[in-house]
Amino acid sequence: MSRFNLSAWALAHRSVVYYLMLAVLVLGIGAYLQLGRNEDPTFTIKTMVVQARWPGATLDDTLHQVTERLERKLQETPHLDYLKSFTKAGESTVFVYLKGSTPPATVTDTWYQVRKKVEDIKLTLPQGVIGPVADDEFGDTYGIIYGFTADGYTNRELRDYVENVRSRLLQVPDVAKVNLIGAQPERIYIEFSPQKLAGYGLTAEALTTALQAQNVVVPSGEIVTDQEGIKLQVSGALKSEKDILAVNFAVGDRIIRLADIAQVRREDANPPDPIFRINGKPGLGLGISMRDGGDVLALGRNIEETIKELRKDLPVGIEPTMIANQPETVSHAIGEFMEALWEAIAIVLVV
Repeated sequence: MSRFNLSAWALAHRSVVYYLMLAVLVLGIGAYLQLGRNEDPTFTIKTMVVQARWPGATLDDTLHQVTERLERKLQETPHLDYLKSFTKAGESTVFVYLKGSTPPATVTDTWYQVRKKVEDIKLTLPQGVIGPVADDEFGDTYGIIYGFTADGYTNRELRDYVENVRSRLLQVPDVAKVNLIGAQPERIYIEFSPQKLAGYGLTAEALTTALQAQNVVVPSGEIVTDQEGIKLQVSGALKSEKDILAVNFAVGDRIIRLADIAQVRREDANPPDPIFRINGKPGLGLGISMRDGGDVLALGRNIEETIKELRKDLPVGIEPTMIANQPETVSHAIGEFMEALWEAIAIVLVV
């Protein structure tokens, strides 16, 4: 019995061979057009950070009552390679490193187990400890970054507009995260003279207690009828600096307003968080990351179109500026690769 001859069969069934070649060509072109495009391949970071704060605690107390307890609990983590911890007065940081052989598919479940252990130990930590909090998303990269500057607007007003832009960008296809960069936390400062307080018979502690009581949120009751229920809310919550200045204090048989004894001002926190600058001007940034398997070229086009639409709604003086454009870098890299590929094909055909 003769063996099957593939070459003879292909010559005898040329139409079938041509059809298969055409089908493979079409499928290959379709697969190429649907390939995810990114500057770097997706990789799994096998490190998690667990942090806790204990304001007012000493270094020894933080080390023995927080860090060591966290380490003992985290040693039960599956696929654990080693732990590394840093402790300073009132702050504990523990890095959890998984083994390099840990399958990427199991990393997410492992971090879930770590979060469960963190929640289990939280109730056993001393009173006043804030956290601990587990974070495994510090390795995110942002391929597209826009900067926003404001001329004639306060930092708070600029932030409100940029937050609106951020909400719209989150709806763009292939967008995974949009992170606000350079936002400064605000503080309300109350400045008073100890001599003036003493003249009215007040102390700083009494002032603080009165302000805390004024802004406390407590249930005020509910009126229930046969048809409806009406919740009651006591007015007097502090919503602005003017409300704070209008707070009254009872001193003996007199009522004193805070405006008579103190000054109130709203400013950015000092010292500030890292400041984002665009061409030397302070502003805010939006970092945009792409979902795994996405097309960074399509993402860049969609983001550009969305920014053009949003630019029309921004007031005069607030200007978005492109800071980092990964789609352009990837486009150049793909163009150079395709050029080299066609040159190689041409050389092979000629030779």
